[in-house]
Amino acid sequence: MKISLRGITKSFGPQTVLRALDFEVEFEHALALVGPSGGGKSTLLRLLAGLDLPDSGEILIDGKPVPSDESGLRAHRRKIGVVFQAYNLFPHLTALQNIRLPLEQVHGLSAQEAESRANQFLDRFQLLNHAGKQPAQLSGGQRQRVAIARALAVDPEFLLLDEPTSALDPEMTAEVLDVIAELRGSEKPIVLVTHEMGFARHTADLIALVADGGIPECSLAREFFEQPRHEATRRFLQRVLKY
Repeated sequence: MKISLRGITKSFGPQTVLRALDFEVEFEHALALVGPSGGGKSTLLRLLAGLDLPDSGEILIDGKPVPSDESGLRAHRRKIGVVFQAYNLFPHLTALQNIRLPLEQVHGLSAQEAESRANQFLDRFQLLNHAGKQPAQLSGGQRQRVAIARALAVDPEFLLLDEPTSALDPEMTAEVLDVIAELRGSEKPIVLVTHEMGFARHTADLIALVADGGIPECSLAREFFEQPRHEATRRFLQRVLKY
């Protein structure tokens, strides 16, 4: 997967989150975006997903520009699986219905096809016994696994994961990280925003530091942690690895 950012600027009111960002990266399995809170990681992920538009600049994914018109954006979003930190499940629907609904309403599958595929992915993530439960009846780890199953069920070209473990306790965090690690070897490239440094180190092909409106460093995971090239990376690692 190849991502090209050309002069990307994004502001929210008086705050410029990404500033004239030029960046290009190519990876096979997983790219981890790390950095300080408010540094622009989630904003960048939303731009890749076509959920927000840059104020200026252009984004290309595998050589194809992310559209800016509504019709093009809808088509772009249909090709992507997105998992948010807060699950974004419909609270009044069961786990099965949460997966089935976009398959029918967005991707045009028949009710029978959608249910069959939803059950297939519930089974894949050991959730079949919880198919009839609403999100409030599931643990945090189970809810996030439903969200991942929903993202994969649409057969996306790639996955975008935004801090998928930030709302979970340590045991549930490990449960979800195990699922993501298993996905790494699949045919679906992953862009992951995470604060789990150990997981990023062992799972990502490349790690990019997003900070101060830019990406000062992107390197192989081992090099990022053992031989950081940029002072901003060294400062960041000293803070997050201090304890």
